[in-house]
Amino acid sequence: MAALVFPDATVFTDAAIRPDTKAFNADLVRKLASLPDPWSFPAAVVRERRAQGLGPIPLAPKSPRAETVVIKGPGGDLALRVIAPRGQPRGVYLHLHGGGWTLGAADQQDPQLERGAAFAGFVAVSVDYRLAPEQPYPAGPDDCEAAALWLVQEGARRFGTSRFAIGGESAGAHLAVVTMLRLRDRHGLTPFRGANLVAGCYDLALTPSAAGWGNEKLVINTRDIRMFVRSFLSNGGNLLDADVSPLRANLAGLPPALFTVGTRDPLLDDTLFLAARWAAAGLRAELAVYPGGCHAFTLFDCGIAVDGLARSEAFLVGLP
Repeated sequence: MAALVFPDATVFTDAAIRPDTKAFNADLVRKLASLPDPWSFPAAVVRERRAQGLGPIPLAPKSPRAETVVIKGPGGDLALRVIAPRGQPRGVYLHLHGGGWTLGAADQQDPQLERGAAFAGFVAVSVDYRLAPEQPYPAGPDDCEAAALWLVQEGARRFGTSRFAIGGESAGAHLAVVTMLRLRDRHGLTPFRGANLVAGCYDLALTPSAAGWGNEKLVINTRDIRMFVRSFLSNGGNLLDADVSPLRANLAGLPPALFTVGTRDPLLDDTLFLAARWAAAGLRAELAVYPGGCHAFTLFDCGIAVDGLARSEAFLVGLP
C-alpha cells in the first residue's frame, strides 16, 4: 500500500491561517455578498458577464502565446487552447477548467497555464468542453475523453514528447479523474504519468464538508454546489455511478496524483477522501493542505496561491 502523509491536525485550526489569507477571505466574502444572486440569471448571461470582466473574479489577461487547435469532438468541433513553453517541451499537461461544469472557459486561466509552461516546461492544452445546462452530462466528460484520446494519438508527433499529465481545478479536477477512468475502462489506456488535482468535487451526492458548509459565500457554498450538480445532471445521471462520482470508482492503475486543497473550502472532504482512496489502491498520493485556503485558491491573487502553484509545477517536473 502506498503511504499517504496527512498533515498535522493543527493545519486545520484557525491559528494556522496566515493573516494575509484571513484578510483575503474576508474581503472576498464581502464582495460576493454584495452581488446579485447568480442563480437568478441564466448560465449564459453569467458566462457573458464573466467574459467581459464583470464578474466577481477579475478577468485574466490572455496569453499572446496561446493558439487554438480544433479537433473533431463527439458534439462537433472541439477547441483546445495550447500554450507552449519556449524551447523543447518537457511534457504535455491536459488541463480541464473549473466552473461547476456550467461556467468557465479554456481561455480564462492563461496566467496560471503560461506560468506552468515557463516553470515546469509543459505544454498546456486546455479543453473548451461543452457546458451544462445547455449541454448536460455526459457532454462535458465526453469532450474531455475525446481530447485525451487525441493527445494519445497525436501528442508525441505534435509536441515531441509522450510525457503526459492531466489535471484541473474544481469541476476540472473531477473531469480529470473521470477522463482517466474512461481511458482505462473504455480504451485500455493509462497514458498519464501524473494527475494534478486541485479542490475537486468527487462525490456529487455531497461529502459532509460540502453538505454541511452552509450559506457563507467564500467562492461557493452548499447551495451553489447543489445547483451546479443539478445543472450538470439536468438530463439525468446516477449520483452513485463512478462516472458521475469518481470517489466511488475502482482506482487501480491510475497514476501518481497531487491533491491540493484549502481548509476553508467546502470541498475539503472530497480531496481528503479521494487522496486516502488513492493511497488505499496502492497509488502514489501527495496531499497538500493549505490553512485557510478558499475554494480553488490557486486561481486567485493571494499569497498561498504562489506556494500552491509552485508545488504543482514541482510535481509535474518530477514525473518520470
